[in-house]
Amino acid sequence: MSALPDFRLLRPASAGDAILLRGAHPASRFIAGGTDLLPNMRRGLVDAEVLIELAGIAELRELQDHGDALRIGAGVTLAALAADPTVQERLPALAQAALAVAGPTHRHAATLGGNLCLDTRCQYYNQSEDWRRGNNFCLKRIGDTCRVAPKSKRCYAAFSGDVAPALLALDAEAEILGPGGVRRLPLAELYLDDGMRALALETDELLLAVTVPLASNRISGYEKLRVRGAIDFPLAGVAVALARDGDVLASLRIACTGVSSRPELVAGLDALVGRPLDDAALATIERGVRRAIQPMETTTVSVPYRRRATPVLAKRLVRRLWDARG
Repeated sequence: MSALPDFRLLRPASAGDAILLRGAHPASRFIAGGTDLLPNMRRGLVDAEVLIELAGIAELRELQDHGDALRIGAGVTLAALAADPTVQERLPALAQAALAVAGPTHRHAATLGGNLCLDTRCQYYNQSEDWRRGNNFCLKRIGDTCRVAPKSKRCYAAFSGDVAPALLALDAEAEILGPGGVRRLPLAELYLDDGMRALALETDELLLAVTVPLASNRISGYEKLRVRGAIDFPLAGVAVALARDGDVLASLRIACTGVSSRPELVAGLDALVGRPLDDAALATIERGVRRAIQPMETTTVSVPYRRRATPVLAKRLVRRLWDARG
């Protein structure tokens, strides 16, 4: 891996100051934990002469329990998120997803905002510059062809963050700060289905926080497929949040990661509300997951395996949560 290129480090005192600095330095990048950004800079995947450090901004590290919802600052570390009692008790999918990211030392540095805004990944992109040059680069960086889909005009690099699907399943809302103030949108609308431009953030905007409803009757969980038991990005990850009313489903939300250029919220599950979790319901879940995902050759594991395994992971997790609530 190449040496880290030279850069200037700016330390704003507030989120508002960070936005002003970003406007003054258009080629700059925000940095918090740096667990993804710095390796990408070493590989020559990211150019940034100026980095704007967010780790010292106290307002980004706040966790606020409002009774019916939890507001989580984008600067909260994944270790702190996984250890928070409210998250563990009321939002277990989020705690499990945070614990599934990388290793312990990474989680003490990595932040919620960093994992939500993770750059998309591909086996043709996340390589050394010499390796990429030997393959004539790719559409995501310098080249003019997507190595995963050579006839396509778009990039199919995959989003591989663990926390996003948990928050999608939990119906979270994103809070975004820009020069014009704060705007809010459902978390699903933060993501675009394009490996080259995966976030619906303007260059001078910053993810400030997410707000998650604290539903009393909901149970949730997150599971991922990976080669090793730690460190690895998900080959596929599934988050489920459901509520059970006796022998029927009261609500069901499923989201996936690692199998598309964005985290995918599975559509069509409202039709299962008021129905039992029987074989027909599980078949509907399988069809919904298959329609939602678009695994491509972005990892060393085969596409057919990920396509088959993701619905199985979802059905297994739904069944486990259903039985636990019963």
